[in-house]
Amino acid sequence: MPAICTVCSKGAILKRPKTGNALCKECFFHAFEEEIHHTIVHAELFKRNETIAIGASGGKDSTVLAYVLKLLNDRHDYGVNLVLLSVDEGITGYRDDSLETVKRNQEQYGLPLKIISYEELYGWTMDAIVKQIGLKNNCTFCGVFRRQALDRGALMLKVDKIATGHNADDIAETVIMNVLRGDIGRLRRCTAITTGTDGALPRCKPFKYTYEKEIVMYAYFKKLDYFSTECIYSPNAYRGFARAYIKDVEKIRPSAIIDIIHSGESLSVKKDIRLPVQGVCERCGYISSNAVCKACVMLEGLNKGLPRLGIGKTHKERRKMQEMLQQETGAADSTPCTDQSLKSSCKCENKTDQSECSSQTYDSDNASGCSTYSKSQKCKDGCSSTNPRTVAKEKLSIFGKLKQPPSIDF
Repeated sequence: MPAICTVCSKGAILKRPKTGNALCKECFFHAFEEEIHHTIVHAELFKRNETIAIGASGGKDSTVLAYVLKLLNDRHDYGVNLVLLSVDEGITGYRDDSLETVKRNQEQYGLPLKIISYEELYGWTMDAIVKQIGLKNNCTFCGVFRRQALDRGALMLKVDKIATGHNADDIAETVIMNVLRGDIGRLRRCTAITTGTDGALPRCKPFKYTYEKEIVMYAYFKKLDYFSTECIYSPNAYRGFARAYIKDVEKIRPSAIIDIIHSGESLSVKKDIRLPVQGVCERCGYISSNAVCKACVMLEGLNKGLPRLGIGKTHKERRKMQEMLQQETGAADSTPCTDQSLKSSCKCENKTDQSECSSQTYDSDNASGCSTYSKSQKCKDGCSSTNPRTVAKEKLSIFGKLKQPPSIDF
């Protein structure tokens, strides 16, 4: 006997993984869309006249998110402006193909599109990073860089908020991963539907309670255009093991995904547990719990030939980095000063028989750039001439402020 839709009594074509109800196509569409609408309204994710950047990768989650948000915005009059924001990680044979899907979505949904690349922001592509780091920890680099790239792109577009396609399965996986790693700080905030309110830009997850299977079914029955190939560098990702575990548990208990999310929401932390304090990176201005953010540490390691510098327990790599910096400083301290214009501009009277400064070495610690300055003896007149070699290049942070790049504290 054919299954009957539990809502309209017509012939059912699917059984919802989330509830187990048999539904026809139209009733499934309505239930799927209205549950997302309820999530948006209940959590007050959007405000009228806000501009929302949708993180678009071309995959099923972001494609369905863009389609549903545009649909609900028109149906329920949210009054928000939607734009698509994509990140090009530089993965040949994967991201270049998925971006073609995003460009088609732009035309199909009539939404503006902005694409920002790792190479543009960091001077590195994921292909180049994988050649340096291998396939074991490459997802760590991509995750850190991608989070910051989304914020940078959103600030370029001057949006008010970022909407991502993280679904219930993704959040449950994150809860399990943080439990296994004992990461209390992330465990507290990983189930929040809106994050980053104290950072560059808030991020929201309209799909927080939406099952991945239902997103796939919705995309399939709606015949949406999306890219379904997995990243070529992700098979060894740590998240994959958490995903496999949750899929096994879901076979026994279909409600396990929502149950894990509710458990994460209900967790409390003892008052005497020290948690990381969110601050701002001194180098790039991005939100960080350390003086220098993870992205800057990783980028420094890549540029210095020590790609493992920002991964896990890197005491050995950090020692190498510190020794390298000390060697560079020592080399700079012993570099002879050959800048005649600086010598002639020095006001001090500390001269030798050859009418030159008595301190014949250029000191990189000399903020004034005076050629007569040394660690043991400064100019008598406090020479204020400026050596362009000692002026640190100022870097524009993502907040539009000029930052003086500090050395990384080891």
